[in-house]
Amino acid sequence: MNQTREPLLIALQADLDALVARLEPATLIALDTEFVRESTYYARLCLLQIGTDDLLACVDPLNGLDLGALWERLLAPGTTLLMHSARQDLELVLAHAGRLPAALLDTQVAAGLLGHPPQVGYAGLVERLIGVALAKGHTRTDWSRRPLDAAQLEYAIDDVRYLPEAWRRLEAGLVETGRLAWAHEESAALLDPTLYENPPELAWQRVKGLRRLQGDAREAARALAAWRERTAEQFDRPRQWVLSDAQLLAIAGARPRDTAALANVAGLPPGLVRRRGRELVEAANSSVAGDPIVDPPPPDDRDRALLKRLGECLKKRAEALGVDPQVLATRADLVALVRGDGHCRLLTGWRREAAGAALLDAKDS
Repeated sequence: MNQTREPLLIALQADLDALVARLEPATLIALDTEFVRESTYYARLCLLQIGTDDLLACVDPLNGLDLGALWERLLAPGTTLLMHSARQDLELVLAHAGRLPAALLDTQVAAGLLGHPPQVGYAGLVERLIGVALAKGHTRTDWSRRPLDAAQLEYAIDDVRYLPEAWRRLEAGLVETGRLAWAHEESAALLDPTLYENPPELAWQRVKGLRRLQGDAREAARALAAWRERTAEQFDRPRQWVLSDAQLLAIAGARPRDTAALANVAGLPPGLVRRRGRELVEAANSSVAGDPIVDPPPPDDRDRALLKRLGECLKKRAEALGVDPQVLATRADLVALVRGDGHCRLLTGWRREAAGAALLDAKDS
């Protein structure tokens, strides 16, 4: 491995252009990002870590660089991005580049298919596969602050330094077990742009405790959640800063008809009522397009017995494959199978081969 180390931090356009040129022959590029979003709706991209067998670099997007050519190179047809637990990073890629990679390999996905813990972290995987214990001293770094010192950059670049070798070792295991296609399919599923959309009309699905409401109060909560999503996006503020779940549920339960009634809702700061009172009242008394929110019926005795039998079958399939049952299916997947959901993941792709067919037989037996 002959990785170029200088300049480790790319903060000048000329250095970035040179990096893009050096990446030209690469077909597999390791990528990671550092970002902050504690006080914003949108994640703020602070660092791009890029690695191949021949080079390592951190790109500083906060230094006014034109990243257009870099995105074109990273997302070009014929190039596969190698990432670990890629979902959050892909959200940033889509937001900044306007599209997703042509192809993806996720080492966390691949590791799960070989019996590693389903949510194994990058550091844990590197130690398991390569025997290298990565430093943990900068896990709480504010990556938006400048300058970054040498230790911070080394910590950041470690996130891609070992990815190519980790993938090679995982790939060997996947080939040996006949699961390489599974890893490709499961990684490719992360390239669905709808995974990263936040339509306001579906924002109610994130509200914790909504099931406690019924009827009109629940519809009010849906409308308030849509208002909160639009407002958070417009002002680039976290949803909970705009309106907490507890405040949202309290307003929905009360359904105030005017700002005076809104002011009497427990837990609402006077400043919120003063600034957003009319909007909140209007939202609480409006509706959102779509079917009413209806909770599915709870499983009856027959369904519970069937779910238990399917769970036991799933456990046996997982043991036979040497993987955690969660890699094959969640309880929600089993419920979908019991209810005859045609979109059940267990009935498509590699999951049908690995477990779905056996579970269908168990269901019908």
